Amino acid sequence: MATEGAKRQPKYQRIADALRDAIQAGRYGPGDRLPGENDLMAEHDVARMTARQALGVLQSEGIAESRQGAGVFVRSFRPLRRQGVKRLTRSRWGEGRTIWAADAEGRTLVVDKVGVTEEPAPDRIAGVLGVEPGSRLCVRRRRFVLDGKPILLATSYLPASLVAGSAITREDTGPGGTYARLAELGFEPVHFREEIRSRMPSGAEAGELVLPAGTPVMLICRTAFADEGRPVEVNEMTLDSASYILEYEFDA
Repeated sequence: MATEGAKRQPKYQRIADALRDAIQAGRYGPGDRLPGENDLMAEHDVARMTARQALGVLQSEGIAESRQGAGVFVRSFRPLRRQGVKRLTRSRWGEGRTIWAADAEGRTLVVDKVGVTEEPAPDRIAGVLGVEPGSRLCVRRRRFVLDGKPILLATSYLPASLVAGSAITREDTGPGGTYARLAELGFEPVHFREEIRSRMPSGAEAGELVLPAGTPVMLICRTAFADEGRPVEVNEMTLDSASYILEYEFDA
């Protein structure tokens, strides 16, 4: 039955499956060039569009990447393992370490774009923070780049009255980042909630993250709570889905 099912697959999907199997078997390693459209047309007796679709499948899955004028290559970028629980422990940011270092595992992770503004609260954010729509918020926007590749866009929203005059309103928040500064202000985060979903990126997001066509993004919305359940920050993150593995480890 499985064989019959495979035969009913579109030709481009069968070719993509064969290429994926070859990559997983080690016949093509990271950085290796995959057979081009002409090669696939000759080998599988298909039209150019079918060969192009097959290669496009692997690109949309993050397995391969196109290099203009050179062909399609097995992607050499190693996904980042995001440790959802460990990275937010107080022992990390409370000791002046960035929570992002927990993900990087010694690799080069930098923030290449930072913007800090004061803006009126959108309705969706106002509802989570428990403030009136239009209330003034400190908004921090960053782009994170790993090993030279953009992987994450993050926008944090905090009540402007809460963080006024603190380093949170500056581009460099100092050791331990925003959560360490909130603790100094008397609003130490004691609880976090994350919501995760996925969708296709907007044009702006695809451009900022340099995403191949067809690559979805993961959306993580994290809310940080101080004592007595007071929400003090909402962080909306847009992740290149092909660049991340989400890991959650906890006791039963």
